[in-house]
Amino acid sequence: MQEIEIENLFDRTKTIAAGIFEGKTYPFEVLPLIRDFIIELGKKLPDDQFERRGEDVWIARSAVVAPTAYIHGPVIIDEEAEIRHCAFIRGSAIVGKHAVVGNSTELKNVILFDNVQVPHYNYVGDSILGYKSHMGAGSITSNVKSDKTLVEVKVNGTPVRTGLKKMGAVLGDEVEVGCGSILNPGSVIGPCTNIYPLSSVRGYVPGGSIYKKQGEVAEKREM
Repeated sequence: MQEIEIENLFDRTKTIAAGIFEGKTYPFEVLPLIRDFIIELGKKLPDDQFERRGEDVWIARSAVVAPTAYIHGPVIIDEEAEIRHCAFIRGSAIVGKHAVVGNSTELKNVILFDNVQVPHYNYVGDSILGYKSHMGAGSITSNVKSDKTLVEVKVNGTPVRTGLKKMGAVLGDEVEVGCGSILNPGSVIGPCTNIYPLSSVRGYVPGGSIYKKQGEVAEKREM
């Protein structure tokens, strides 16, 4: 299942959390490790670049955090990130350099690579968003199956077991998710793919494609 391996989804130089992926094959393997990784990494962050605010919350001094944002540790917010009005960070979250967490967006157990944008009414839980990925207004991750069974990632019809009850979505680098879309549990979207607005996505979507609806995925054409 090389399509969903870490090396084929992300540029790991584009996150402060690069170390969490070492020795791992699939991105969902790191989801249970995020909390402890943040606590250990936070202790090593330089005081001249990061301010420790409360218990296990490290915020870069160059980051901009609205006074109305709620942040519960463990959390690392990297340099020049922007946390906007009424953002809700529930914990176990890494927000990358120049990332935007916007109005009424909720994060829980996530890694946002550098330059990620979740700017308007997004829910992102138990998920990893690659470099420069963007979720349009109102698009969300669904991280628990309705029957509460363990999440699987379906790749070309073949299920890959995650062993996790909670897994939202994995977005490769430079993925664009249209407004109002739902990324169902175990969604993995390859790099440089566009998801049409109001989509309901399940399983693996190849990189370099345009997802129009279930069963209708077109390859991008170079202009």
